[in-house]
Amino acid sequence: MVGPVRPQIVLFGSSIVQYSFTDRGWGATLADLYSRTADIILRGYAGWNSRFALKVLHQVFPKDAVIQPSLVIVYFGGNDSTHPHPSGHGPHVPLSEFIENMRKIGEHLLSLSDKTRVIFLTPPPMNEKQIEIVFGDAIKGRSNELCRPYAEELLNLCREINVKGIDIWTAIQQQDDWLNSCFTDGIHFTAKASEIVVKEILKVLRGADWKPSLYWKSLPVEFPFDFDAPNSISLHDLELTRNNHFESPHLVSLCEQELTRNEQLEPPHPVSLCDHELTRNEQLEPPHPVSLCDHELTQNEQLEPPQPTARL
Repeated sequence: MVGPVRPQIVLFGSSIVQYSFTDRGWGATLADLYSRTADIILRGYAGWNSRFALKVLHQVFPKDAVIQPSLVIVYFGGNDSTHPHPSGHGPHVPLSEFIENMRKIGEHLLSLSDKTRVIFLTPPPMNEKQIEIVFGDAIKGRSNELCRPYAEELLNLCREINVKGIDIWTAIQQQDDWLNSCFTDGIHFTAKASEIVVKEILKVLRGADWKPSLYWKSLPVEFPFDFDAPNSISLHDLELTRNNHFESPHLVSLCEQELTRNEQLEPPHPVSLCDHELTRNEQLEPPHPVSLCDHELTQNEQLEPPQPTARL
């Protein structure tokens, strides 16, 4: 184990969590904000629903762990809310079962320790037309009409079991031109959407009456910044102010000045869900099918020089 021991903040969920460390994602931003104060731990599983999450809950969060997380941020629901497939298979989970699954997840996490805090993120809205353009017939059955009650009922559950709930569904739709600026493929987040998520999380952490506070500016900083070097700029002050744009409503969003990470790239033809999910970073290469194993091991291979050997 690497020391000193820091508070652990775990992100647990489906693809919205798994992809949160790419291209100014909300997970990466939290890791930056807490870089001297807490460890951000990623447990994201693309394609999963709350039913799958419940099956591994005790493995990911064992009760007998020596160190328990200080905070767990949980996201499920987008896949659960898809229309049931005629075969009976697929990611759909009925609303009543989804709420019961999330109740069990929340209660288990709260039982880990007296100091473990929990935040649930609601399912976000989606751009249905963009999904159709990107995925074609590969993804059907996703709609805002189906997703909305999952977001609403999850917030009701949060109030019932004393878990903090963040209404991502509403927060994203309050943004100008959210349909065109918040999604890379109609489902997953651009940098702008991730900034919205970060701001909502910080708002909850700043206002929570938790002791100790888990707000990023309230946690003790690990080791001195400059060891009292004479005539030095206060690095501590710089560290606390360099990310203030995530909290001030009066400053222009930096992410609004950035191109969305895949906006300029549209596939020449509809792709299957499996191909898209497993090759989301392959826009720098000619489109071609890959196996799950090959992709998971090489999903960022565009950052390396091209290999002379043939693709397996």
